[in-house]
Amino acid sequence: MTRPTRRASDLDADLVLRAYAMGVFPMAETRDDPSVFWVEPRQRAILPLDGFHLSRSLRKTLVADRYRLTVDTAFPAMIALCAEPAPDRPETWINPAIERVFTALHHRGLAHSVECWDGDRLVGGLYGLALGRAFFGESMVSRARDASKVAIAALVARLRVGGFTLLDCQFMTDHLASLGAVEIPREAYLSRLASALGADSAGLVAGAGAASVGVSGDFGALDRLAAGARGDPSTTSPPVSGKVIAQLLTHTS
Repeated sequence: MTRPTRRASDLDADLVLRAYAMGVFPMAETRDDPSVFWVEPRQRAILPLDGFHLSRSLRKTLVADRYRLTVDTAFPAMIALCAEPAPDRPETWINPAIERVFTALHHRGLAHSVECWDGDRLVGGLYGLALGRAFFGESMVSRARDASKVAIAALVARLRVGGFTLLDCQFMTDHLASLGAVEIPREAYLSRLASALGADSAGLVAGAGAASVGVSGDFGALDRLAAGARGDPSTTSPPVSGKVIAQLLTHTS
């Protein structure tokens, strides 16, 4: 289900927050499209946080620390990588207006990225929006084998530890299905969304209070947990390792 288009220049952060609180999100037809349209799928893909499928091969990749994982260290680069064309995806729905709005939301502490590095090269990851106890996955990308799978595994571990209850994936793909994603009807999704947002959603839907909306889930809880396990008192702890993520997913899968 789509809704009327809007000029990209009219897109702003508060409007986007209100849309997500109602189960709607923006897309562009192409990278260069000057407008966006609103999407509300009749069947919504979600990844149940207690239903993530950690395959044997993915676990081995995590334990081997094939990629260095970081969070929110390269948000502009991550969204730009997601917006790049690729052989399997020659066109993208991320236009400059969407890029601009999500960068603004990142500066407000609401949009986050998970990055996978091979040395100093950004080879994959994802970005999305956190509201209440919901995380809305926007896009993920892989420029090296299993990089996006490693990123989403790291995200699921982070959301579990942080007390999130909903991971929205928007549209189902074979890739997401292999990781445990399922489709649910729009009405069921809206019920889960309302529960995940709780009181945070009331002002947003009414069009008020968007500037001060918070996140009930704790997106940084995993970093503190890993730092505590290392006996590291610093506030700028090293990235969480793949071994820690594999342990968390194994113990709770």
